[in-house]
Order: sequence, then structure tokens, then C-alpha cells
Amino acid sequence: MTIDAADVTAALERVLGQVSDAGGDPDRITVVAVTKGFGPEAPIAALRAGLVELGENYAQELQDKAESVAATADLPAPSWHFIGRLQSNKVRLVADRVACWQSLDRASVVDEVAKRAPGARALIQVNAAAEDGKGGASLAEAPDLVARARDGGLDVVGLMAVGVAGDAAATESAFAATASLADDLGLPERSMGMSGDLAEAVRSGTTMIRVGTALFGPRPTRDGSRPTRPTVRD
Repeated sequence: MTIDAADVTAALERVLGQVSDAGGDPDRITVVAVTKGFGPEAPIAALRAGLVELGENYAQELQDKAESVAATADLPAPSWHFIGRLQSNKVRLVADRVACWQSLDRASVVDEVAKRAPGARALIQVNAAAEDGKGGASLAEAPDLVARARDGGLDVVGLMAVGVAGDAAATESAFAATASLADDLGLPERSMGMSGDLAEAVRSGTTMIRVGTALFGPRPTRDGSRPTRPTVRD
């Protein structure tokens, strides 16, 4: 499968247009290019298109792609964000690769990242809509996790949230609650919004969006082909 940097550049312009249409300032919102599920051609194309903030959900994928990027000449240095559900025993695999840990959502993970990546930049993930089975601390638990991470030496800069699939109103409400809590805690960053809910995130005051399919197209299926439409929302 080929992902062309020119196509990613054009897709990025469309994403930034969506940000503007929703009332946001593209110059004030960081785009994290989510390469989950794609091969190493995705981060390489993103870097060539000027996107240096890259997001990954799985430790092994991040490790493999980071090695491919490092072996490719004439690329800018990436800043890897870990955005997926994090297992404590996987932290050590990517501790030297991750620049920003976005999905810290429980004490054991906070403690392991503080141990393996002291001083690292981090966000606490919240489950603002209180959805069963979804990662993230509750809004009530988040302040204690922020304090724990700071006490452990992490540089906590914000909160991260995932929208409610198929429910724009619930998504916007969850994002607004996340932004309000970030304000209360004095945290400047809020990572909210993916390919399917950018407008809701922008209206709620996001400072960071995590975009995959809007930049690279539908993710490949297990046999390597592309589905006719995106199967996930980031």
C-alpha cells in the first residue's frame, strides 16, 4: 500500500479547513497524525508532509515504526505520542521513544511511566461520558491522578478524552466537561477530537486533535487491502 506525502498534505489542508469551519484557529491546535494500523509508510509520509507529532496506540507498532523512521534518511525527527490503552508491562518497551504519554488513566500506569520515563510530558485520560468498558479515569478521579503524576515527577500538561461513537451531543458534552476540568486544574492542553468529531472538539476548546483516517484514508484490513470506508473514527 502506498501513502503519498502530497496526498497527506492535501488531506491536512482539508482537516485544517474543518477546524476553521468549526470556529477554531488552525495555528493554535496541534495535529497528531495517528498511524495506528498503517505500515511505516504512514509516519514517513506524515513527516514529509510536515507533521512531526505522531500518535500510536500499540507499543510494538510504535517500536517498529520508530525504527523504520530512524532508518529513513532526510526526515525530520518525530515526536511520538502514545494514545492507546496502556499496559504497565509495555511501558518499558517504548519509554525511550515516547515524547508525550496521552493515555495515563490509573495509578499503576502513572507510577510505571514515572519510573521508566522520569520528567516525561503527560496527559491524564478521562472517561468524561462515563462509558462502560472505555479507558479513562472518571472526572472525579482525575485530579488525584494529576497530583500523583506530578508527585512522581511527570510534566502533566493536560487531559485527553475520546468522544462517544455515533452521538455528537454526548461527545460535545463530554468534551466540554473535560475542558472545564482542565481549566479548573490549570492544565493548558486538552487532547479531544478525532477524524469523526473534530467540530465538536473545536467548539469545546480542544488544543490537540488526533487524526488518522482523515489523513491517510481507511485503515487496511488484516489481508492488507483497504475497506471501502473507515472502520474507526480516529
